[in-house]
Amino acid sequence: MLKGIQRTLNGSLKVDVDASEQEEVAQKLLEDFNCVPTFLPHELQKRFYLGFCKQQLWPLFHYMLPVCPDHGDRFDRLLWKAYVSANKIFSDKVMEIINPEEDYVWVHDYHLMVLPTFLRKRYNRVKLGFFLHSPFPSSEIYRTLPVRDEILRGLLNSDLIGFHTFDYARHFLSCCSRMLGLDYESKRGHIGLDYFGRTIFIKILPVGVHMGRLESVLNLSATSDKVKEIQEAFNGRKLILGIDDMDIFKGISLKLLAVEQLLQQHQNLRGEIVLVQIVNPARGFGKDVQEAKKETYSIAQRINCLYGSQNYQPVILIDRPVPRFEKSAYYAVAECCIVNAVRDGMNLVPYKYIVCRQGTPRLDVAVGRKTDSPRTSMLVVSEFIGCSPSLSGAIRVNPWDIDAVADALNLAITMHDSEKQLRHEKHYRYVSSHDVAYWACSFMQDLERACQDHYSKRCWGIGFGLGFRVVSLSPGFRKLSIDHIVSAYKRTNRRAIFLDYDGTVVPQSSIIKIPSPEVISVLNTLCNDPKNTVFIVSGRGRDSLSEWFSSCQILGIAAEHGYFLRWSKNSEWETIHLGADLGWIKIAEPVMRLYTEATDGSNIEVKESAMVWHHQDADPDFGLCQAKELMDHLESVLANEPAVVNRGQHIVEAKPQGVSKGLVAENVLSTMVNSGDPPDFVLCIGDDRSDEDMFESILRTVSSPPLPVAPEIFACTVGRKPSKAKYYLDDATDVVKLLQGLATASNPKPRHLAHVQVSFESTV
Repeated sequence: MLKGIQRTLNGSLKVDVDASEQEEVAQKLLEDFNCVPTFLPHELQKRFYLGFCKQQLWPLFHYMLPVCPDHGDRFDRLLWKAYVSANKIFSDKVMEIINPEEDYVWVHDYHLMVLPTFLRKRYNRVKLGFFLHSPFPSSEIYRTLPVRDEILRGLLNSDLIGFHTFDYARHFLSCCSRMLGLDYESKRGHIGLDYFGRTIFIKILPVGVHMGRLESVLNLSATSDKVKEIQEAFNGRKLILGIDDMDIFKGISLKLLAVEQLLQQHQNLRGEIVLVQIVNPARGFGKDVQEAKKETYSIAQRINCLYGSQNYQPVILIDRPVPRFEKSAYYAVAECCIVNAVRDGMNLVPYKYIVCRQGTPRLDVAVGRKTDSPRTSMLVVSEFIGCSPSLSGAIRVNPWDIDAVADALNLAITMHDSEKQLRHEKHYRYVSSHDVAYWACSFMQDLERACQDHYSKRCWGIGFGLGFRVVSLSPGFRKLSIDHIVSAYKRTNRRAIFLDYDGTVVPQSSIIKIPSPEVISVLNTLCNDPKNTVFIVSGRGRDSLSEWFSSCQILGIAAEHGYFLRWSKNSEWETIHLGADLGWIKIAEPVMRLYTEATDGSNIEVKESAMVWHHQDADPDFGLCQAKELMDHLESVLANEPAVVNRGQHIVEAKPQGVSKGLVAENVLSTMVNSGDPPDFVLCIGDDRSDEDMFESILRTVSSPPLPVAPEIFACTVGRKPSKAKYYLDDATDVVKLLQGLATASNPKPRHLAHVQVSFESTV
């Protein structure tokens, strides 16, 4: 279940080992197989595997909800605790045997989905991959799990997460978006999720079969003897093969109903075809398994009674442990293989069938077949299994549609050999080239790529319990301490302070958007210090900002990302682009209204110089899809207009060209330089993409020749995330505390507004 690459394999055993024998067994496994066992106490193993894994996770991941007591088991927190405990025991064993700085750890399947959290907590830079071998359900199903966030965060503590199909990956990404608010994007062909500065990559590649092992079994004399025995027993009849576990998701009863329909509709096939259904031992022992088994036997008996005879049974059930050589013999003889599961993670039965139908030279000699004779195979596969997308030559069916499955079986049996040969050759090329070795090598290559910058960033752990995660950021990025900035603040004489509004001085999640009395007070104190020039730089309209900061006499305000700007309450509003052409708004407005009408939960914010389409309250996936489409649509219709279209967090905004927060910072700093008061201290705090323009502009402006001395710069983003800023603060509360620290160190004096305005106007 878990592998330390190039070192050891770690997993649990299917049998109980007495405590007195565990050390001896462990030594034997290490010497002979390079494996290290994890011994779980019997009761814990039972609650972990048969309990939480098989009774709760496995049905849910296969789309079965416990809507009533007879239909799946309800969530049991004691079983969840056993699951967590078992994962913790595995993590302790893994940390015993790996070198965390060198080894790669590869975790497999839904049994160990919180193991990455324990490993990441023990060593923040552990190189960790995870592959899920089962389906991942849609968000509507997954979100019913009470511990949904803990499991998602567990998986996100990996560096690379693998899935068999894009559908499974898409469902996982949708869950991350809907439940954790995470967005993803394709980066040079690789899907990546940004999670606290770390990029978690998503891998989509179905597992393959072990070609060497299959071919070695085909070369056994027992296999060739069994092939001859089967051929003689069926005496020219066409053999349809099914090999499935006995559980409610494998669709065995639906398969039998399709065979019954086939025999009913095509009398000529009676006595000519036989379905051999091999039933693997059940992995669970619940009520659902017993009911599925009872139904299977009942339908098989009915078919044999209706269409069988003394020398002919249309359905043969083999319900016993079947050795590998016998299964391979049935694969090699069968004209058609049907996998009719209603939901299955991957299912390698079709791949094994194709390899066995290809055969080997040794098997050819044993059964008297020419080595150069054409090979054929026919597959009928459910569209709900993981291997289906990779088998383009198979006849894909909806297992619930009995008529369609019966028609598919008839087509498979009656198809010309020439077409069967073409389909087989196509499948064999894929299966033989995409074997399990290819899958493992490809995964490892991507895991190495995903981990290549582990030591180029600073990282530290945050959170408690299963909410633990690692923040990973560039080496120079650190939290802005109040003591550090206050020290610089006190020794400087001319200061410029730029503050974003939403998400910076007011929490982004706050329903009340009006600034608090504490914010107003601290801003007034900072503004009243004659050494300071303080600006609120926001995307909001000037009317709202004027009203909210009406008690701040000397505060500068830049509204609508700087399209409007004023230096104090009594000064006039200036526009960056006098006489700017805003006629494009009439073009953009009907386009935005079209998307608003089509997207429930979206709305338009109309500003004087811009239009913003908000989709924060829309369905996350649909809103994101519509935002991308709206951006393309607006860029197309505004291609020849003096406007730009930008996407932000839950918004699409159209605004005039050349307007940005960066230009605000550049103009204010240039004005200070031209007035003979160049700044020796610059503080800029913001939380979103538009504020990155300010950080960049400040760094560019202060490095220009007109400044006699390079000022001390404190570019600070809100939230620990990748940024052009050198510093960060956790949230708006931290921002206000820092500003209060600066206010305490200030020397406020009464300032005459007229003098302030004249001095600024003389430099504009």
